[in-house]
Amino acid sequence: MARKKIREYDAKRLLAWHLKRLKGIHIPVQVAQVVDGGPSLAQLAKPTVDTEDHVTESVSETPVLQNGFGDHLFEEWNNDKSWLMESKLVVKPDMLFGKRGKSNLVKLNLNLDEASEIIESLLGSSLEVEGIKGRVTHFIVEPFVEHDAEYYFSVQSCREGNLVSFGCCGGVEIEQNWDKVKQVTIPAGEDPTGLDTILANQDLSFQVREQLEQFIKGCYLVFEDLDMTLLEMNPLTLNDRNHVIPLDMRCELDTYAMFKNQKKWLDIEFPESWGAQFTDEEHFIRSLDEKSGASLKLSLIHPKGHIWTMVAGGGASVIYADTVVDLGMGDELANYAEYSGNPKEEETYLFARTILDLATRYPDGKKRALLVGGGIANFTDIAATFAGIIQALKDFHGKLQVAKLKVFVRRGGPNYETGLRLMEELGEELDIPIEVYGPDSNMTCIVQKAIDWIRD
Repeated sequence: MARKKIREYDAKRLLAWHLKRLKGIHIPVQVAQVVDGGPSLAQLAKPTVDTEDHVTESVSETPVLQNGFGDHLFEEWNNDKSWLMESKLVVKPDMLFGKRGKSNLVKLNLNLDEASEIIESLLGSSLEVEGIKGRVTHFIVEPFVEHDAEYYFSVQSCREGNLVSFGCCGGVEIEQNWDKVKQVTIPAGEDPTGLDTILANQDLSFQVREQLEQFIKGCYLVFEDLDMTLLEMNPLTLNDRNHVIPLDMRCELDTYAMFKNQKKWLDIEFPESWGAQFTDEEHFIRSLDEKSGASLKLSLIHPKGHIWTMVAGGGASVIYADTVVDLGMGDELANYAEYSGNPKEEETYLFARTILDLATRYPDGKKRALLVGGGIANFTDIAATFAGIIQALKDFHGKLQVAKLKVFVRRGGPNYETGLRLMEELGEELDIPIEVYGPDSNMTCIVQKAIDWIRD
């Protein structure tokens, strides 16, 4: 499971859309998004005239789907932004960091001009939030909702199933009032009958309890249907018409379920975490990954470290990195890198070239190691996979010698004997040290050998 955060703007669109689709529950969610480099808030609110002289509303660029998931509702959101001029507004950065209220970044009860001024003053600027610096690129704008009561509600995946939490103590002080939050775990795949218990003994009127119960059951259904891993509302409230409204919301999705949910997810983006910055090499591998049917990942940790990895398989790559740390060499772990899904030879070649360029960039007279590891493949032709890596090693053989880099290989699977033999022959041809191990050796055996090489 890969848990990825999405913006609050997208989370609220998903929830409102699919509550209507799955349970017929209408929640009056109205949201606008202001993006750095896109239309301003005033432009979004201003009516424009289309080519047929019909009045429409300016909108942020959002995909319109014809897939049976409630197109009329999405069209309504797209076209009706009159509330921006008619309502008092709430504005806040939509950048995946929490505690916006405590950081004085949630601005309430504003008119359009005041909201526009606040957004313009912060959009594109740098902020430091909880010690992390980043650039503000997205704002969410909503109507200001007068309310008295604030509630807390969340569903999150856990080992036992889905943990559902509810309390009549929502808001910025939820952590101090956590003992008042009631929780129930619904085992995976089972009917969520236990949801009824989280509202028991709560100080709620009959009408409010009924509305919250329907809402919570609907949210749980949406949570499961969309393969969410977290759905949190803190706070949520009821408006003067007794409609439940999430005032603040967080959501995470299981990206491994994208193959079946892409349309349901409304083609949303998965932003990087607050403050994330990428090198040119990381951007290159990300672009390579986006164009490939395989998986290619690279994250730099210590660019001047002496232990580099290029591991086949997402699970194996984590195991290798953890093993380096467990053996006391975390400070020397230079990167995290994995390739899987049987990448093409050209893709593997470009991937390996990028890592070798980084690994040989800072020669300092000390030894370095490259771990070309992995488990035992079921279908991937190991020799074919190694072809791109071998070509990259040939390109960098002079720099490999200067950097004193030794290659440690452990691999198993179809045609692994040929692949390992080609690696051994390459070491002799280029006069660079290459050690190879097959499936009869422990998967991470080369980690200790690499550490011994560096320390010797």
